[in-house]
Amino acid sequence: MWPADSAKPAIYYFPDQNDGVSFTVAESDADFSHLSGNNGNREAVEFHHLTPQLSITDDKAEVVAIQITLFPKQGFCISVLTHHAVIDGISKTMFERSWAYFCKQIIQMQQQNLNNSSILLPTKLIPCFDRTLIKDRKGLDVVYANHWLAFQSDKRSLKLVSMPALKAHSSMVRRSFELTREDIKKLRDKVQGNEVLIRQAKELHLSSYVLTCAYVYVCLIKAMGVEGDAPVMLRVGANCRSRLDPPLPVNYFGNCVSGHGTPAKVSDVVDPENGIAFVADKLSDLVKGLKREVIEGSEEKILFVLKYVKEGGGQASGRLLAVAGSNRFDVSESDFGWGKPKRAEIILDRVGSIYLVESRNGSGGVEVGVVLEKPQMEAFSSLFVNGLN
Repeated sequence: MWPADSAKPAIYYFPDQNDGVSFTVAESDADFSHLSGNNGNREAVEFHHLTPQLSITDDKAEVVAIQITLFPKQGFCISVLTHHAVIDGISKTMFERSWAYFCKQIIQMQQQNLNNSSILLPTKLIPCFDRTLIKDRKGLDVVYANHWLAFQSDKRSLKLVSMPALKAHSSMVRRSFELTREDIKKLRDKVQGNEVLIRQAKELHLSSYVLTCAYVYVCLIKAMGVEGDAPVMLRVGANCRSRLDPPLPVNYFGNCVSGHGTPAKVSDVVDPENGIAFVADKLSDLVKGLKREVIEGSEEKILFVLKYVKEGGGQASGRLLAVAGSNRFDVSESDFGWGKPKRAEIILDRVGSIYLVESRNGSGGVEVGVVLEKPQMEAFSSLFVNGLN
């Protein structure tokens, strides 16, 4: 909520008003195997009925909404929607794993006729809610709020802004791809063997995350048919918990991530010989730069984001390249007592959306989800598969 007498929004809980989390139970006659499978394209709209909605008005916004959808005699879907201003992906995953841990422990104790009242979370899943641990010496919370007010023409509103260039289309499809551990090694060898980078003698940060983003960004720009010297912004997300001064505990529950970007030209990204190495080098520099003060330049970043939003999501070519999720979230470890989930999805309905999760087989690979229009998806699929060969 954003009270009239407060310079910034705050989180409120009213136990005497039956306050809590919106929880919906639904039923679907859709094909569970099709939605949870990995066999080609799936229409983006097929997932809409599985996701809850957050109630958001000018002065009040829900933080969490949950929906469980039963597919009779097939399976069920658990969907958790969170407000990113309050909960980041790390915290959301920690909540899901905690919930799953309790459920699994209860099932096991019931099977053994034991009392389940003594179940305790393991230390790594106990959330830390202490906001006083964050030392905001520059008052960035109020700075951000003031810029948001200016963007909204001094109207206090918690409503999300819609960007026409990024709206969903009925022709959008979702598809999953996988980079195995061997594929990632192949990409790493390709980048390290690039003659331009060898001449520069640079020390590169070539994590699975960086290499996956670099490869997917190149395939995406080519699939979307962007050409010439059009500008593009290459972005990575960073967990700031260990990078603040003083650092936060790993189980800090809230939003403690930051996006970091670097500009580039499309012609450099799609270069047939050096494109992947060029993007990997750019992303490597971003990640290495995070070793310094992570909030450096924060005011400039919020101004860039608001300008991007004001322009309606940038050029139709999709100049901002970013990924949601991470291959380090361990989403597949959320075992509610019936085994690991068959599939984990991040529902993003914008052309060019990308999300990452770890491979479900625990092999160290990365699963990549992409949302595109059908012709673009066919082009992306071809580029993704053939590029590895």
